[in-house]
Amino acid sequence: MNLRSAATARRKVETNAQEQEKTVLIALAGQPNVGKSTLFNLLTGLNQHVGNWPGKTVERKEGTFVHEGTTYRIVDLPGTYSLTANSVEEVVTREFVIRDRPDVVVALVDAAILERSLYLVAELIPLPAQVIVALNMMDVAEQEGVHIEPQVLEAALGVPVVPMIATRNEGIDDLLSTISAVAQGRYPYEPNYPRIREDHEEVLHNVEDMIEGFVPAPYPQDWIALKLLEGDQRITKMMETCLPEGRQAMLRSILREHDDALVAVASGRYDWIGRMIRAALTRPTTGAIGLTGKLDRWTTHPFWGLAIMAGILGLVFWLTYAVGAPIQDFLDTYVIGTAAGLVRMMLRGAPFWLTDLVADGIIGGVGAMLTFLPILIIFFVVMGVLEDVGYLARAAYVMDRFMHLMGLHGKSFLPLFLGFGCNVPAVLGTRVIESKRARLLTILLAPLVPCTARMTVIAFLAPAFFGSAATFVSWGMILLALAVLALSGVLINRAIFHGERAAFIMELPIYHLPNWRTIAMRVWQRSLSFVRKAGTLILAVSVVVWALSTLPGGEIETSYLARVGRLLEPVGRLMGLDWRLTVALLTSFIAKENSIATLGVLFGTGAGGGLAEQLAATFSASTALAFLTVQMLFVPCVATVAVIRQETNSWKWTLFNLGFLLVVSVGASAAVYWIARLFGS
Repeated sequence: MNLRSAATARRKVETNAQEQEKTVLIALAGQPNVGKSTLFNLLTGLNQHVGNWPGKTVERKEGTFVHEGTTYRIVDLPGTYSLTANSVEEVVTREFVIRDRPDVVVALVDAAILERSLYLVAELIPLPAQVIVALNMMDVAEQEGVHIEPQVLEAALGVPVVPMIATRNEGIDDLLSTISAVAQGRYPYEPNYPRIREDHEEVLHNVEDMIEGFVPAPYPQDWIALKLLEGDQRITKMMETCLPEGRQAMLRSILREHDDALVAVASGRYDWIGRMIRAALTRPTTGAIGLTGKLDRWTTHPFWGLAIMAGILGLVFWLTYAVGAPIQDFLDTYVIGTAAGLVRMMLRGAPFWLTDLVADGIIGGVGAMLTFLPILIIFFVVMGVLEDVGYLARAAYVMDRFMHLMGLHGKSFLPLFLGFGCNVPAVLGTRVIESKRARLLTILLAPLVPCTARMTVIAFLAPAFFGSAATFVSWGMILLALAVLALSGVLINRAIFHGERAAFIMELPIYHLPNWRTIAMRVWQRSLSFVRKAGTLILAVSVVVWALSTLPGGEIETSYLARVGRLLEPVGRLMGLDWRLTVALLTSFIAKENSIATLGVLFGTGAGGGLAEQLAATFSASTALAFLTVQMLFVPCVATVAVIRQETNSWKWTLFNLGFLLVVSVGASAAVYWIARLFGS
């Protein structure tokens, strides 16, 4: 008896210990610009992992934290306005809640725009998970003249409501206590569910009866019925494979007869929102305009909005490259150059190929990547501030009509603009674009923006070839690149995406002070991701290109790369280029400035006046124009290719981009060459 009692007591202790060690799973949901990243970073700190959702290019952030002895695992779901399968983000969010069954879903809402924020809550509450409404940005709501009673809202919703100001770390302890209470069943969770509009309630019941017993686990039957009435294509296809043919036909008949049911479902949710906030929300007096409204009179104005945006982006451009470029030059000269020199001294007695491999291939390749970091970090900080205060949405809004000419929308303008400094941050900057199609198209077009490296080559070669006319030729090259970019956007959009346009629905968030912790975490994560992923690819390609330009005898004239140049000379002849210009073009794959260095080696002189004189004496004006054209439009440097592969997560799209640019650059250069020859140049 005593032994049995002891064993029972031991089992109880072990059970209690297991319960204490259980990890509580939290899903963090919310619409864009409600402060999810700020809350996530506050809770997890550096205990977080950033990757992609399985089979998706959508970013997945996951982290852990410990509160009162309990470990919590929190997953930051993609920002989304609803749970209808119109985007990958919406599908990822709802599938996670349904399939992974988190213990708690924290629905973050913007108190300043409560009505719009609660629409996602209306869709989350019917799902099989307990919801907590985190009422964020209470200070911004007060600033806009909006007053909310959290206790009244909680009583109406039937779910916990926690007021917060995440940027000031206010309300976080209350949120953690509430999460603990809900996860442990200490909160009487009795939600007030939204209902479909009354005139469609019977239709909803008929659909439920039709699918009863055929809904695959773990989907809730009532939720599936609602999605069928909404016209959710993903759910409709799934149920067509699950239902017998007779029921399929009957279901199609009901849905066709009530094709306006989507409006009834949305109306029911908006009616529910109206009831929930009726007593809890006090709006500003009629005619009162908050700070956001006053600023938007200027920032979204058709003319002044463009002028303000030009000034701000001009400042961004100057700050990113005026501050970052000297740091980049310092790293290149005193850090990378010194490291390469030390390696050469240490390996003085080693074979030449080993010395060059380490100094030029490895250190040079990794160093070229590392020198981008100052520009990237400054870019990420500045853009992070603009995004956090709410300005980027306004810039995208005022540029939308112009970007439509290229099959894009306003948000694509921002990363393309940064491409004038460097294509690397331009490609990385496409992360601000939610639409997968628009983001991919922007990435494919970004290498056509003339970066500073391309313009450096043009600035050196144009005076050598054209003397006093160099300024007009240089501007002509830039305008040509932009014209090709616009035409390429139209062509790719129509040929590959069939002229599809992503709907440009954007919430203009309330202006508020930036959260420096969130910005710092974002800069750290993106910079580290660039170093880890792009760095490995840059290193590998750099070593390969170095080997081709050095082996077998250490001289570029007799190298494998020169042999490739002579092999490709027939293609070069289409553009009026000999093998030397072709090789110079190939070496620009590592860095565009390599073209000048390669020509200096091939012509037996440094990149100075002697080289310019020899080039002018050797090549005709038509050949010079063709070379400048292909240089401006040729495939981007290896660093840009690396981040294209990283951001698309696809070799198919990366290789397509390279092939497309190769065809465009060779075709445009050949056209320029033969037209110039026709006019006697």
